[in-house]
Amino acid sequence: MLGVSGVLFAQQPAQPAPQAAQSTPAPPSTPPATPQAPTTPSTDPGAASPTLAQPASPQNDRILWTLPNYMTVENATSMPPIGPKEKFKLVAEGTFDPIQIAFIGGEALVYQAANTNPTFRQGLKGYGKRYALAFSDNAIENFMVSAVLASAFRQDPRYYQSGKGSVIHRFGYAAVRIVVIRGDSGKNEFNISEILGAGMAAGISNAYHPGPQNLGTAVNTWATQIGWDAVGYEMREFWPDLRRYMMRGKHHNN
Repeated sequence: MLGVSGVLFAQQPAQPAPQAAQSTPAPPSTPPATPQAPTTPSTDPGAASPTLAQPASPQNDRILWTLPNYMTVENATSMPPIGPKEKFKLVAEGTFDPIQIAFIGGEALVYQAANTNPTFRQGLKGYGKRYALAFSDNAIENFMVSAVLASAFRQDPRYYQSGKGSVIHRFGYAAVRIVVIRGDSGKNEFNISEILGAGMAAGISNAYHPGPQNLGTAVNTWATQIGWDAVGYEMREFWPDLRRYMMRGKHHNN
């Protein structure tokens, strides 16, 4: 904080009028102003350092211009932390995105064709049950990992793209995000939000999935969800490069 020093002026008591024969006395002197110390950058580690203004949340850079992608941060080593309200908002925007809803509809069609969960049977009713199951699995896992536990453990659900190094290095970086996450403090932490959140979502799924459900089916669901999340991290890492490459080719053709 810059200090502000005032200049004190000495005041002399009133003097009688000088006689004509006397010389005019010198005016009263004033103490010199307190010199100002030169301004230097603060070395206080707690002081705010100037940074470039960045948006608090990433934009929806749709993967392949279709799938919602609210969680990717490009070309930024750090961003302001987001609170629980913003975490829930980002998850909700991705989960209830119209394209995401349509994508799950296609997933349910695959389950219908493979006759997954035969007790649902075929037809529109069976398709509706399969769709509800797929949507519930996706929504619960998204909210548990990136909103509920990310808020409880103060972890940042956004994906910070590496964007540098070899393809193998970047592939490994994205894969490790399953177990390493950035905390709200900006430091890397164990990704308990992903590991525990996916496990809790798998356990909850046992309550509404048909057929005999046990620990084995919960573990299988947990591993499957983590595997798909790992695929999602890889897509977030390399999609910006693919997008720029494709846009460059489009500009060259024009």
